[in-house]
Amino acid sequence: MRAVDTNVLVRLITRDNPHQAAAADAWVGMGAWVSMLALAETVWVLSTVYEMKAASIASAVDMLLNHQDLTLQDPDVVSAALELFRARPRLGFSDCLMLHLAKKAGHLPLGAFDRNLAGVEGARKL
Repeated sequence: MRAVDTNVLVRLITRDNPHQAAAADAWVGMGAWVSMLALAETVWVLSTVYEMKAASIASAVDMLLNHQDLTLQDPDVVSAALELFRARPRLGFSDCLMLHLAKKAGHLPLGAFDRNLAGVEGARKL
């Protein structure tokens, strides 16, 4: 299966460049895989470059997770991270993703200096 990078995902979500959005649609139309790295970078771009708020980011991740032509790496982890992010958006999606990746791998607790993250079950403040 082919894969996609961050910019393809951003075009699928923002549709801000019609030519690139059409190319992205055509590329993923035959099925495409999304790595955790591409997903995390996409969320960072949406947050910092496009200044999207947490609710819009959550909707974008949900759209990718449920896209008929995309296969996300570890969709169960992404789904759990999305649920936590919706409940506690101040954590940031990447931190939610990191926690649930560690949990799936059996490597808890997750050490953190971030007070908000350290307050979540499975994380510990250093």
